Amino acid sequence: MINFELLKNICETPGAPGYEQRIRQLVIQEVKPLVDDLSIDNMGNVIAIKKGRSPKKVMIAAHMDEISFIVTHVDDEGFVRFHTLGGFDPKTLTSQRVIVHGRKDIYGVMGSKPIHLMKPEERGKAVPISEYFIDLGLSKEEAKKLVSVGDTITRKGDLIEMGDCVNGKSLDNRVSVFILIETLRKLKEEEVPFDIYAVFTVQEEVGLRGAISSAHLIDPDFGFGLDVTIAFDVPGAQPHEMVTGLGKGTAIKIMDGSVISDYRMVNYLQELADKYNVSAQKEILPAGGTDTAGVQRFGKKGAITGAISIPLRHMHQTIEMAHKKDIFNSIELLSLALQHLDHYNWDFDYVPPGKKAAADDDDLY
Repeated sequence: MINFELLKNICETPGAPGYEQRIRQLVIQEVKPLVDDLSIDNMGNVIAIKKGRSPKKVMIAAHMDEISFIVTHVDDEGFVRFHTLGGFDPKTLTSQRVIVHGRKDIYGVMGSKPIHLMKPEERGKAVPISEYFIDLGLSKEEAKKLVSVGDTITRKGDLIEMGDCVNGKSLDNRVSVFILIETLRKLKEEEVPFDIYAVFTVQEEVGLRGAISSAHLIDPDFGFGLDVTIAFDVPGAQPHEMVTGLGKGTAIKIMDGSVISDYRMVNYLQELADKYNVSAQKEILPAGGTDTAGVQRFGKKGAITGAISIPLRHMHQTIEMAHKKDIFNSIELLSLALQHLDHYNWDFDYVPPGKKAAADDDDLY
């Protein structure tokens, strides 16, 4: 159903925010044969262009970076202190295996005070990130020779297949990088109505930075964000908290903490899903943001923008999990959306079949 080996390679290739060199090279290698033009902007975003029948522009953003760390200090015993790059839940750091990208890649493990040595009042509290360190298993001389302030640190985690799902680190947002590559592969021989700008962005995890600069450069007419969303369909969750469910299809974003999707784009994606029997669900994420906001707001005239989201359990945890069917349906819906953009009525006042028009004054009571 999906190319697991490619997805595994994408997920396991390191790429901290601002240091996306390795994952960028992999993306370029995969994408170059599939598009008409490819460039890298000054920030490091990969912009891959597939020409359409009309010069109108469609931008799709999928970020390459992953939540990571950066070295701030190597102490006199050879232990590494660090700062986070992106959002972390401190409890996920305990005994986590990492890779320090120094003069060469070095394995390390996150450490903190053992529970046996904690005071009673400390045991019920989360350990602050500032109290963690990385143990390299090296002498201080060897550690200081190989590791310097400013070296990046990524998590070590293999992607595996588990039942109908894939399970590993950094599915946020490498699964979307995979989906965008596979969509370009699917569209390689297809005609599309408008020029497609497939943008593999940098530094999303620290503030949507790559999407903002690339949207300003491209100035798209239409936009799609491509990112994961929460699937909180687990024991103890209330129905209104779940956001999405794993295995129930790709998700059509209505809003998150950074964006309200254009209602026309929400209607368009839902109509396509219904017409072509693509499994889809609606997504409202109360907090958090994605590149969708950058695409929508930072072109010169704004863009008619929505988002396709991939349900993900255990987001920003040590291991994340996505369903293969949801990944497949995301590729299907994005491909359809890019092929049929010129067949939809994008007028503000257009009322899709089955929708009620805005109420006139006489309808109010």
